Amino acid sequence: MVPTNYYLILGAMIFAIGAIGVLSRRNALIIFMCVEMMLNSVNLTLIAFARQWNNLNGQIFVFMIMAVAAAEVAVGLAILIAHVHHSKSINIDDINVMKW
Repeated sequence: MVPTNYYLILGAMIFAIGAIGVLSRRNALIIFMCVEMMLNSVNLTLIAFARQWNNLNGQIFVFMIMAVAAAEVAVGLAILIAHVHHSKSINIDDINVMKW
């Protein structure tokens, strides 16, 4: 049986990699993937605590986070596709062109 600390350390490492990716990249697709990594690291943490305490509440929150992540991807990719169609670039520095 793997100790919960290992899952928490792995989750923290994945979250840190995702946060660094969000802060350092300019490609919108990479930023979306890094945000998904951060959400998945939170899911890993919640599942680890739910397993440790023999409680299903953490797993219920994981399903809610997965639903929010799916909505975020759907809305974010729709905005990104509109931006690419308008400017032919996926650089997030050019997104301010879509302002009214």
